[in-house]
Amino acid sequence: MDMNVGDKQLTQRLQHASVLIVDDEPGMRNFLVKMLAPHCLVVAEAEDAVQAEAQLNHRHFDVMILDNMMPGQRGIEWLAEQRGRGGFTDTIMITAYADLETAIEAMRAGAADFILKPFRSNQLLNAVGRCLQMAQLRRENMLLLRELDSKDLGQQRRELVGSSSAITATRDLLARIRDVTTPVLITGASGTGKEVAARHLHTTSQRAAYPFVPINCSAIPADMMESELFGHVAGAFPGANSAREGLLPSARGGTVFLDDVAGLSSSAQSALLRVLEDGTVRPVGAEREIPLDLRFVLATSHALDREVVEGRFREDLFFRINIIELRMPALTERDGDIIELAERFLREIAARLGLPPLQIDTTTRAALLRHDWPGNIRELRNFIERSLIFGRFPLETLALPTTSTQSIAPLSQVERREILRALEATAGNRSKAARLLGVSRKTIDRKCTAWGL
Repeated sequence: MDMNVGDKQLTQRLQHASVLIVDDEPGMRNFLVKMLAPHCLVVAEAEDAVQAEAQLNHRHFDVMILDNMMPGQRGIEWLAEQRGRGGFTDTIMITAYADLETAIEAMRAGAADFILKPFRSNQLLNAVGRCLQMAQLRRENMLLLRELDSKDLGQQRRELVGSSSAITATRDLLARIRDVTTPVLITGASGTGKEVAARHLHTTSQRAAYPFVPINCSAIPADMMESELFGHVAGAFPGANSAREGLLPSARGGTVFLDDVAGLSSSAQSALLRVLEDGTVRPVGAEREIPLDLRFVLATSHALDREVVEGRFREDLFFRINIIELRMPALTERDGDIIELAERFLREIAARLGLPPLQIDTTTRAALLRHDWPGNIRELRNFIERSLIFGRFPLETLALPTTSTQSIAPLSQVERREILRALEATAGNRSKAARLLGVSRKTIDRKCTAWGL
């Protein structure tokens, strides 16, 4: 369905948009500026490719409106060069002289749309809106694929639950730093909710209307890290048959969350330092830098100062990201939140799995509060999910102190029993059983081999 200028969605897209007009005719530039300025956040102009290059090197533009017939070099030819040098700005080609062959040539050069002069205001505004919409869909699709691959679709919906003094202090600090542009380093043990805190920081900030892109640094192969983060141009390496925008450019305007930053290779650390220092990225194989407007939030469960001393993490990068540190408290520091979290997980997971809820009785409450939760919130969530699937709380798996009248089963027996139960609950699917138990597939395989299964 075609969009109109009064369309609410079109208006919302345009009001955050930055547009670059490239046309050698002053009258046409003035006309386009007057048309777009009331609707768009930024409208800039250039009379030729040289001025356009200077503008593109200074900042990113969401859309470029490019005249084809300009002195010296046609817009189509210049656009093709831009694509080859790593430019990803969506471009609308305009011209007074066109035929089908020219339109096809423009699309092959990388144009997103092609408009013949003279045109109406609505026609151009709708074309800009379509470009913005397609860019948003591309980013959403890419993020959805990453979320599907991470197999943790519920992560983005989690909140900072709890009323303990520790989590209250965490919320207060997040509120104070929500709009800073300085990188934020979130530290804490595994499972304490570092990504949840990063999402909270993003959604309560002025960048909430823009993407939040989580990246697990240790999950990307070292030889693909720079291509994944920065993108690449066609032909940059074997198999790069087409240009691809990187994860960092796709998040422009928003927040990038680099989880497990200690897992970055030395070359990726160097590249990240350049990005933080210069505010630009260079796609693999590209000839020029792309300006970025991003807020970086980084996380680690490692002691980065020790990683620096032992030579595994760059000292200059450590000092660059360790300006604002937010330490996520362990679950043992949040005693008052354990039951609140458990009850929240019981409601959410029971609804998702379509299972009857369980009630936390006095014995279960005491066991939950006495366990030290080495895996923190992630361990608690996994315990609640197992409990719902089995229809009871497996308290024997929690580290309860022994008494003269109690005997706790050996850990190996408990481990075997819980793995077998998980395999039964997942019809023998070891990958699903591993996710259910919060362990790796390799662990399940190793145990089953040892047991002769």
